Amino acid sequence: MNELDKYIRSIPDFPEEGIIFRDVTTVLADPEGLQIAINKMQSLTDDLEYDVIVGAEARGFLFGMPMAYNKKKAFVPIRKKGKLPCDTYEMEYELEYGTAVLEIHKDAIKKGQKVLLVDDLIATGGTTEAMIRLIEEAGGEVVGVCVMIELAGLEGRGRIAPYRLDAAITYEGK
Repeated sequence: MNELDKYIRSIPDFPEEGIIFRDVTTVLADPEGLQIAINKMQSLTDDLEYDVIVGAEARGFLFGMPMAYNKKKAFVPIRKKGKLPCDTYEMEYELEYGTAVLEIHKDAIKKGQKVLLVDDLIATGGTTEAMIRLIEEAGGEVVGVCVMIELAGLEGRGRIAPYRLDAAITYEGK
């Protein structure tokens, strides 16, 4: 058993029957669980060379920022449309019921910078794919994606191939 599993609350049949919702708030609320999550995610990416960590609003901030701080790297936020005050690149992507738009400041990443993308979870990979495309449009080179949770049954890993994906914990189902 992965030591992180005991800190993740699993809620059956949410948001619909047959789905097990993996709640990260219980990891955040426990000092030991949070430390285990951050340390595990950092150790998975110790072999990567990167200049900046990018995390998406809001849970990508929660895991990406401490990793950036610990590794003495810059942190760049990707935010929902309309939240960044300067010129931005934007990327529209598909959701289960509609679309959404993410943005990054045009000057946030220097051309050619190596980027580690950090988020709490990868499911179908749609949001992660949109973030990768946004980083590349901004001039960055994505060298890896690191998440706390991978829901392998939703096949997000395949959607973002050939990019490297590291997960602190993987659940086989949805």
